[in-house]
This record gives sequence, structure tokens and C-alpha cells, in this order.
Amino acid sequence: MRRKDREVTNSDAVREFIDSEQIMRIGFYDNGEIYIVPVNFGYTFESGEYTFYFHGAKAGRKYALCKSLPDVGFEIDGDYSLISADSACEYSAQYKSVIGNGTAEIIDDIEEKKFALACIMKQMTGKEWTFDEKAVNNTAVYRVKVKTISCKARI
Repeated sequence: MRRKDREVTNSDAVREFIDSEQIMRIGFYDNGEIYIVPVNFGYTFESGEYTFYFHGAKAGRKYALCKSLPDVGFEIDGDYSLISADSACEYSAQYKSVIGNGTAEIIDDIEEKKFALACIMKQMTGKEWTFDEKAVNNTAVYRVKVKTISCKARI
């Protein structure tokens, strides 16, 4: 990270920011192109390690790429506010962001899929949910095991 003065190293502050957001962008490498898709997400933080979850269809580009090229990048941003100035070059912004990379996997185990979907819904609604097994079986649920993660903020 170039601007070390903006790096957020307090793990509680990083989790507090992640807890406040609902959209994550996942980037896949696809034959010379980068394919970025916004997804709703949930996560766990256990023993100092993050695992992110998202869901989608059991078909399509995201599904195929996860099976064939599972190395991904991810990004979460928020708390954005424009800082105005008298000249264009003096404008700036306040923000927070998390970036990192990891390995995406499709979850097959029904109980783990339910757990992951519960994490996603908790992130989105703040509530606990149960899931119909038929609906869960018809949904692709993804796990991203995080390799690296960093947080940056200008507040």
C-alpha cells in the first residue's frame, strides 16, 4: 500500500466497516479479461482469517469461472463523501475500502450452504433466517478463502 498513513490495521475497525456494507465486487480472470461482478455477501472471521460468501445461479460466467479459474480479487467500498475545493485539482474524497484476493469455491454440502446463506442474509438484513432445502439445492453458494486483505481509509 503506497499511502501507509491511510492503512487501517485495527482488525475491529476493519470488521466494523465490513459489517456496515452490503455489496462486494468479485474479480475473476477470464482469458485475458477481468470479469468483475457485484454481489451481496456475508462473511466469517475466525482465528484471524476471513471467509466471504456469496450466491448465484448454477450456470453462467461466474459459475464457470469459479470452477475453472478460482483465484479471485475482491473489493468493498463505502463511506464515500466528496471533499470540494476552489480548484479542480484540490478536490478529494473521504472513503473506506477493503481489497484482497483469495480462492473461490462452490460449496456442495447442504448444511454449509445453509450456513453461508444465513451469513449473507444476516449481513443484508441483520436477522437470522432458515432456508428451504429445495431452494438451497437450486442455488450456487460460493466461499472465498481470503489469502490477503487490506483496508484503507481517508476520514
